[in-house]
Amino acid sequence: MRPVTEPLALYIHWPFCAAKCPYCDFNSHVRDRVDEARFRDALRRELAFEAARAGRRPLASIFFGGGTPSLMAPETVAALIEDARALFEAAPDIEITLEANPTSVEIGRLAAFRDAGVNRASLGVQSLDEAALRFLGRKHDAAQAIAALEAARAIFPRLSFDLIYARPGQDEASWRAELRRALALAADHLSLYQLTIEPGTQFATLHARGDFALPEGDDAARLYFATAEEAARFGLLPYEVSNYAKPGAESRHNLAYWRYGDYLGIGPGAHQRMLADGRMVALRRHRAPEEWAARVERDGHGTAGEEVLAPAERAREALLMGLRLAEGVDPARIAARAGIPFAQAIDPAMLAALLEEDYLAWTASGRLRATEEGIVRLDALLPVLLR
Repeated sequence: MRPVTEPLALYIHWPFCAAKCPYCDFNSHVRDRVDEARFRDALRRELAFEAARAGRRPLASIFFGGGTPSLMAPETVAALIEDARALFEAAPDIEITLEANPTSVEIGRLAAFRDAGVNRASLGVQSLDEAALRFLGRKHDAAQAIAALEAARAIFPRLSFDLIYARPGQDEASWRAELRRALALAADHLSLYQLTIEPGTQFATLHARGDFALPEGDDAARLYFATAEEAARFGLLPYEVSNYAKPGAESRHNLAYWRYGDYLGIGPGAHQRMLADGRMVALRRHRAPEEWAARVERDGHGTAGEEVLAPAERAREALLMGLRLAEGVDPARIAARAGIPFAQAIDPAMLAALLEEDYLAWTASGRLRATEEGIVRLDALLPVLLR
């Protein structure tokens, strides 16, 4: 096998939450009691298994996601970071992110997470409006969110937090006011997600029976453009459809996904993509936490499915992710990662039409990117662009 020098990203999934949010379709589970020692040992064992397959490669980032990883004991986080550093060649400036909710219990652990090796926090604030927080099923209020942001900013050199917009009844003026309040507290990164109805969630049931409606079409687009305008006032620029950062403060871990880099996914329901000897291997873990742990204890890993992706599927994935970025996609990289020429991955007639309509554009450096009008229509454009 040829040596691989492109850095890896490592995702570690902690699937447990204190409560299930009504909009959430992530692999998260509520348990009265969690056997943390068991799941810590299983995560460490699966990490060692995948590291043995990947080889001693450079490691650029670690991301603890969930679920609610701030419910983990700091000792568990420390053990996993130590293992990752021992198994791979950690970059001197490795980015290590942990997601947290702004409850008093979790915020009280932030200093311990920093001591464990975490250097970037991502807080699930979601809103600074009390009524919206109740609607979204959050367990904190606006005052707790603000206190959490202030505490995290004092502890971590890098800080991000999430907000959800396009909520029922939300208008542009109220969103701008809420966003300005949030941006005054932000450090260097903000993720701003439009509320969508995901199948299988509580919101899907409520929305289907007409209990609430969401802003759509032009109303949703106005909220999106207002978001970019307000973020720019505070020096945060949109580098991905839903993510804003000061220059240099972009999430390195998430950029690995969007640039279609190699990443390991450890834990229940995690996914991974690894390119070796021209083959892209896609893998997913078993979603049920207890079943995943049992498989790891038996086999050393909790893999539920593994396949080698065909070149066309690789190109499709790379374009679906890369066109979300403000920088767009590099055709040469698409070809290298997919194994087929860029021209074979797209419909040339549709590309010409989208360029003509100014939904897509070529940059001076030869990258293909979505324009401002194209970004808000990506979900409709991509299916017709890709072969």
